[in-house]
Amino acid sequence: MSEHINIPEIFGTDVFNDATMQQRLSAEVYSAWRQCIRTGSPLALEVANEIAEAMKLWAIEKGATHYTHWFQPMTGITAEKHDSFISPTEDGKVIMEFNGKALVRGESDASSFPSGGLRATFEARGYTAWDPTAFAFVKDGSLYIPTCFFSYTGDSLDKKTPLLRSLDLISREALRILRLFGDQQTQRVQVSVGAEQEYFLIPKALYAQREDLRLTGRTLFGAVAPKGQELGDHYYGAIRTRVSAFMKDLDEQLWRLGVTAKTKHNEGAPCQHELAPVYSMASNACDGNQLTMEIMKKCAAKHNLVCLLHEKPFAGVNGSGKHNNWSLCTDSGKNLFSPGRTPRQNAQFLLFLAAFIQGVDEYQDFLRCTVASAGNDHRLGANEAPPAIISIFLGDELTAVVDSIIRGANYTDPEKSVLRIGVDVLPPIPKDTTDRNRTSPIAFTGNKFEFRMVGSSQSIAGPNIALNTIMADALAQFADALENAEDFDATLQQIICDALTNHQRIIFNGDGYSEEWKQEAAARGLSNLPSTAKAMPRYISQKNIDLVTRHGVFTETEFRARYNIHLANYRKIINIEGRTMVDMTLHQILPAALSYSSDLAEAVERKRKANILASTEMNLAQRLSERCDDLYQNCEKLHEVLKAVPKDNQEAANYHDTVTVPLMQQIRKDADFLEKLTAKSYWPYPTYSDLLYY
Repeated sequence: MSEHINIPEIFGTDVFNDATMQQRLSAEVYSAWRQCIRTGSPLALEVANEIAEAMKLWAIEKGATHYTHWFQPMTGITAEKHDSFISPTEDGKVIMEFNGKALVRGESDASSFPSGGLRATFEARGYTAWDPTAFAFVKDGSLYIPTCFFSYTGDSLDKKTPLLRSLDLISREALRILRLFGDQQTQRVQVSVGAEQEYFLIPKALYAQREDLRLTGRTLFGAVAPKGQELGDHYYGAIRTRVSAFMKDLDEQLWRLGVTAKTKHNEGAPCQHELAPVYSMASNACDGNQLTMEIMKKCAAKHNLVCLLHEKPFAGVNGSGKHNNWSLCTDSGKNLFSPGRTPRQNAQFLLFLAAFIQGVDEYQDFLRCTVASAGNDHRLGANEAPPAIISIFLGDELTAVVDSIIRGANYTDPEKSVLRIGVDVLPPIPKDTTDRNRTSPIAFTGNKFEFRMVGSSQSIAGPNIALNTIMADALAQFADALENAEDFDATLQQIICDALTNHQRIIFNGDGYSEEWKQEAAARGLSNLPSTAKAMPRYISQKNIDLVTRHGVFTETEFRARYNIHLANYRKIINIEGRTMVDMTLHQILPAALSYSSDLAEAVERKRKANILASTEMNLAQRLSERCDDLYQNCEKLHEVLKAVPKDNQEAANYHDTVTVPLMQQIRKDADFLEKLTAKSYWPYPTYSDLLYY
């Protein structure tokens, strides 16, 4: 890595981006590609051939020897199969070949990827198709071509395909609204996303000594360190030299790949950090975040660190999320969630705001399910993470505007001038005059909504598919009514008022952690789904199935497959964690505690023979022995519990939620108590003090 970096010179140098395509393609082919992007029309084979040839030559110049169709299966991470450019010749040599067919379409074994029942294990064939809206790039000696992944029968097997469908959907419905407000220029409405990525860094040597971290990504055991994050001295604090070197290396790698890494800082918990990019179009943001997570792990290894992306790697301190900042923009760059300065702009803003509020309220369960995971179950509801109850924070000023519309009352703006709410005299709406609410799952922050429930290890595709779809559904309803309205202004005002009135229960600006809010939310009729097992049955409610199939985002088969994959993944993770817990208990924790207890007993016997009082050793040995008995009995019980997991995925999730997880919590409590009593020299793995304050 160079000491002095010229960022404008290196940014995007490993990306076959728009500027590179203009340089290396003929004007006709470049124009055909742009037309494909704008209209979704297919590329002619001769056009694809020229693009493939230019892409190959560029990649070879960058040192690439292979190419891969890079896709996002339903594992939550990316997948790649590499083929070299070489093609043998008759004289026993090779040439470097890559054509349009290889660019546009590939074949991959689909049998080993999660399909949720879409494919039988013996049905192996799957296909990848180039996503021309995403730029190819060179990394690690290969040309990476972003693609969609689907089965032999045409079913989506990935996270990108339904995301692209939802982006087309929301653009189409938003354009209907814009046309009603006289906008004839906008050709596409884009979803803008910025995913703030939180993560932990710990030394590789300490990580290697923790079986739980290596196998599950989190500490299944660990007594709380004497110091946590109570002093607030880590948040935004000076960055350790070792971590700073990692961050510098990470930034440079991401910039070369066109990822706009912008902000870096220490987060609230010890060893926790955050990277935030500049917002980009949703599909690109999703690709960029997947690259970010992958490169974080590889880059950390170079610096003898390990990057932990689990939502809750350490108990008692902050977990890690991925704040998903979501907004709508026209192709000319206008943000549709900016209130504007004129009455008509305000009316348009309020219509989009009302659509979002309506969509979130009507489909709160759908949105909640998209962030349900075993890791997020540990995070939601504590230590700076939002609760499991979906609500929207608007801030004082915007809430006052909404309330005045609902009540049909006068609104007093910050300048104390009184205005009657109506289409032609809507008041100026402040952009950002209120504090932020850190406990809110969804917060309006000036010109965007921040969805804060997304887990740090998750793909952002699922949550954004849900946001796009529920928003588009509300916009479609509004457009239907307005396009057929005899009195546009009166109908517009009625739509806004009705939507805000009927869905005001989802608006909450208070403390999301309080018990009072749980009671109030229940009284409002809001869902409280605290775990994956309790949330997932709502995912396949008929209302949600109708929503996604009506708009063509999923087929019912594809949607139910994702439900099955969610539950199967949860089941497997808890199984792995349970088995790891049994293994560590029997082979590490109990031997260590029993060894210390035995040595204490020998010390008691030696002192007794010397007529020396040994009450401390005796008492400590007794406490250790009793807790070892409890731990062993619970460990044996867990071993039997894991043998009895039901075969059905939902039944297994319910079983884990009510039987396995509570038992694992008790085992951890017993083991952590033993850690506090046992001399450090006996303890078999690094403690929280070692890991968090290395």
